[in-house]
Amino acid sequence: MSDMPVVEAERLSNAYQNWYRFSRNPTAVIGAAIVIICVLAAILAPWITPHPEHVGAAVNFRARHLPPSGDYWFGTDNVGRDIFTRVIFGMRISLLLALVVLGTAVPIGTTLGILAGYFGGWVEVVIMRVTDIALAIPPLVMALAVAAVLSPNLVNSLLAISALWWTWHTRLIYSVTKQIRAQEFIEAAETLGASKFHILFREILPNCVSAIAVKTSLDCGFVILVGASLSFLGLGIQPPTPDLGTMVAQGAAFLPDYWWESVLPGSAILFVALGFNLLGDGLRDLFDVQEVR
Repeated sequence: MSDMPVVEAERLSNAYQNWYRFSRNPTAVIGAAIVIICVLAAILAPWITPHPEHVGAAVNFRARHLPPSGDYWFGTDNVGRDIFTRVIFGMRISLLLALVVLGTAVPIGTTLGILAGYFGGWVEVVIMRVTDIALAIPPLVMALAVAAVLSPNLVNSLLAISALWWTWHTRLIYSVTKQIRAQEFIEAAETLGASKFHILFREILPNCVSAIAVKTSLDCGFVILVGASLSFLGLGIQPPTPDLGTMVAQGAAFLPDYWWESVLPGSAILFVALGFNLLGDGLRDLFDVQEVR
């Protein structure tokens, strides 16, 4: 019992040191600020947007193609809907897409990577050869194929993007686990008779958290870009549901005269993807993680 205050003090000291290093990294701070702004805007969308009624199939032909102004910050589209309102709600869809895809891919990839890295032998051969085959297929091409076969909607978009995303996490965690497997504390746990479950998820997994956090942060931006690409091609979220990729595609038909209808939703995609990439880079510098591609 006397050692508990010491352990807690060490944890608090490490947490403070990590926070201090993170706060002194401009890239990480800017990325975290952008991510927080985007998440809060998505959560509070019904209350902070000026025209929440424009999210659905609303039309106002008297206000169509209006440029950015005090009433319509991002202007209006070809049927008179407020673009700023639809961008904020579209960001909600993009963040939901990233959350569900990575919420599925990360646990699957992490579990397979740990199993392959720790057990080796035929387990490693089977898991990593399947992973290598899946890695040979570009995620966007696979997503396009799945979305083209199935009817375009949110559920099928999630399925299309999730189909191969676990492979990158499997490859990364496999590499990290192979390094941890050779450490003395793993040999000590095995010598003391610890169960395989304990070694995998109480000894190895906590040491993979930093790599998982960095990879997940970087992947959020890529998932959003892939989702926007599917919608741009008409294979993602369908109108009238607001989606950033769909808005860019619809606005492109009116370039260059009504540039705001395509440029501003595209800038929103850039903004949120940039935030996650900067945050991921900052976390990578903080934890000194080498990403495996």
